[in-house]
Amino acid sequence: MAHFVEETTFEKEDFTLENLERGDYEVCTFVNCNFANTDLTNIRFVDCEFVDCNLSAVKLGGTGFQDVRFSNCKMLGLQFDECADFLFQVSFQNCQLNHSSFFSNKLVKTSFANCKLQEVDFTDCNLTSADFDETDIAGATFTNCTLVKADFRTTYNLSIDPEKNRMKGAQFSQQNVVGLLNKYQIKVG
Repeated sequence: MAHFVEETTFEKEDFTLENLERGDYEVCTFVNCNFANTDLTNIRFVDCEFVDCNLSAVKLGGTGFQDVRFSNCKMLGLQFDECADFLFQVSFQNCQLNHSSFFSNKLVKTSFANCKLQEVDFTDCNLTSADFDETDIAGATFTNCTLVKADFRTTYNLSIDPEKNRMKGAQFSQQNVVGLLNKYQIKVG
């Protein structure tokens, strides 16, 4: 029988010493926990929250994130494209996700608030109505994405090729709309 944990708070746990037990975690909260370089393969998180955690370089093969919120987390180099697709839904606030990959993920209405998404791969993502509020996307790759109604108005370091993405109704500020012209190597001033 699979391990099942419900409505539990894990605080200041160091899972680098002993991996989180495989199973299902529902309505759980992880506060100030260290998961760096650990294996979360085939673990399912439903309606969970991670606060002030280090999840850098975690293995995510088949991991289920269903309505999971991350706040103030360090999440460098994660391969979200290896997560289970079924009901995949995440949101991020004040997180560092540099060098991570969301290749081909469905991220409809996903919120990235005050995050660092430097060098993140969003190739082939559906980011319909996603919100990149006060987020740094320097060097992020947006190719063959659905960016319909996505909100980039307060995004920093924007560089997106409109010819390689579906962008109807996407929102930009006057300051960052210049990032749609980078490939033409023109100066606006």
